Amino acid sequence: MAGIFGKRTRPVRSEDDAHILASARVIVGVDGSPGSDMALRWAARFADAHRRELCIVHGMNLTGTTWPGGAYSVGSISVVDAARAHGEQAIMRAERVAHAIAPEVPVSTEVVTDNAAALLIDHSTGAFAVVIGATGSAGTLAHLGSTLLSVVAHAHGPVVVVRADPKAGGTVHSSGPVVVGIDGGPTSDAAIAAAFAEAARRDVELVAVHVFNDQNFGHYAGYDTLRLADGNPGEAENAIVAERIAGWQEKFPEVRVARNSYAFAPGEHLLKWSESAQLVVVGSRGRGGFTGMLFGSTANTLVQHASCPVMVVHP
Repeated sequence: MAGIFGKRTRPVRSEDDAHILASARVIVGVDGSPGSDMALRWAARFADAHRRELCIVHGMNLTGTTWPGGAYSVGSISVVDAARAHGEQAIMRAERVAHAIAPEVPVSTEVVTDNAAALLIDHSTGAFAVVIGATGSAGTLAHLGSTLLSVVAHAHGPVVVVRADPKAGGTVHSSGPVVVGIDGGPTSDAAIAAAFAEAARRDVELVAVHVFNDQNFGHYAGYDTLRLADGNPGEAENAIVAERIAGWQEKFPEVRVARNSYAFAPGEHLLKWSESAQLVVVGSRGRGGFTGMLFGSTANTLVQHASCPVMVVHP
């Protein structure tokens, strides 16, 4: 396949990884909004490039809405019917769009009354990747602070948040390098593996970004100290990057790698790189071992503010 997703191939992962089984699908959540349409189109091309089935899902968030025999039964039933009709229309339209974009990709659909976040998290257990839009209407994927962040935080595999670049007319980047954020621990290994695979498949440069300190000292007491003080943190930190990517460079010798080390403010540096990248890849947790909704301040920042799609990879 030509274009931003490069040749059709399968990335290299561990043989015991459930997410690379032949049955592992690309899951995309839709609600009929412009944001979910953007995610759908990206997911269809992504599934085609990886030779994966595309599963389009819609959660109505109606669990517990009806009360049989109660005063609100009639009204509730009307609400359920209307929500189901909306969901089915969104799914049918999404299926047509997916077939038009990637006619060779098998497509399945699912409409359920469950919470959208719970639905996507459940599917992530055996998914190749879960794709979700960064914006939504008043529908299922609308609340960036709830549904999207919950899915990214609690998913059991890779999650791609498809973000457009407002400076490029709201379009999704189709060129540029793949950028990967690297911390000093093993939690970034899965992100590095995914980033190398994506860079190889797209035939683009991989930019490895390592930041020594998770804190943001870029702005202090009203002064922009980041420009003055942030620089190369030293050979020891540069060695961490080299050590982390050495094995993967051997597996993907065709991938050109640029290494960049900074003293602090990983979020700001990766946000800057997202302005020219076609994909930013990060791990789900940083050195601090954040859990729950606090899945890592850097990943949190990126999925809300990046200028390109962001892949969050869980260990």
